[in-house]
Amino acid sequence: MNVKLNTSMGEIVIELNEEKAPRTAANFIQYVEAGHYDGTIFHRIIDGFMIQGGGMTEDMKEKPVGPPIENEADNGLSNDAYAVAMARTQDPHSATAQFFINVKKNDFLNHTAKTPQGWGYTVFGKVVKGHGVVNKLKGVPTGRKGMHDDVPTTPVIINKAEVVAPDAA
Repeated sequence: MNVKLNTSMGEIVIELNEEKAPRTAANFIQYVEAGHYDGTIFHRIIDGFMIQGGGMTEDMKEKPVGPPIENEADNGLSNDAYAVAMARTQDPHSATAQFFINVKKNDFLNHTAKTPQGWGYTVFGKVVKGHGVVNKLKGVPTGRKGMHDDVPTTPVIINKAEVVAPDAA
C-alpha cells in the first residue's frame, strides 16, 4: 500500500512495508485515513539527517494522538536515505503519529538490541516518488520557534495525506 503526501513543496509517495512492519504500517494508515496529517507541518528539518512531521500544526501545537505502538525496529529494515520511520521519545515504545524521512543513511538509528539504547527507530516504508521534493525540503532555512529548534522559517505544510494504490502513485 502507498501513501501520497501532498505538501506545499510537492508530492511525496511512500511505499509502506506492511510485511515487515505490520503494526506500524497499520497505525500510519489509520492516521492517514482519519485525516490526522492534513494541515500538519514538517516541524523539524535537519539537512544531512532527516525531515520530521505529522504531529504539529502551523502554530506548533501538537495534535491529539492515540495510544503509542510497540516498536518494530527489529524487523531488518534500515534507516537508509529516503526510508520512512516513526519518531518517538526516549521510550522505545512511544511512537504515535509523528514520522520522519531519512535524508541520508542513518545507521545509528537502527535496531541493535532490545535495550533502551539499542531499540532503534522503526522503519516502515520508503519514498518511491518525490525524491526531488525531499531534497528541496532538507535544504529549507530553519530556525527556532518557541521551544523548538530546526523549524522551517516558512512552514512546509502537509496539505493532504491519502492512501493510494501502488499503480496510481
